[in-house]
Amino acid sequence: MAKASYEGPSEALERYEALVATNPDVDRKGAKNPYTSRNGHMFSFLGPDGTMALRLPDDRYEEFLSTYDSGPVESYGAVMRGYVSVPDELLTDTDALKPWFDASHEWIGTLKPKPTKKSAKKKSDKTK
Repeated sequence: MAKASYEGPSEALERYEALVATNPDVDRKGAKNPYTSRNGHMFSFLGPDGTMALRLPDDRYEEFLSTYDSGPVESYGAVMRGYVSVPDELLTDTDALKPWFDASHEWIGTLKPKPTKKSAKKKSDKTK
């Protein structure tokens, strides 16, 4: 079966990938739902409507909201804590967005890594 691919606006995907490419320590993940993560913590993603979300520490979150016409991010009816919606104009300006993206990547690296999930095969081997 072929892997699903992003169905949102191709221009938004191109801009998101260009931004991710500016940081050699970050890889874009997700075929249908593009995102970035570090130590198991997601810190950016591109929504199906082409809107980019970025996770920031509290002080930078407030700074971002006061600097740009942005707001919190909702997913499945719930507000995603710490995420801001990146305005379209900012997503088109990679140079202006890069410091925010890099700050998010650096900050997320300070969080305790999430434990990796063991595969079902390894779990079943232990029960034998």
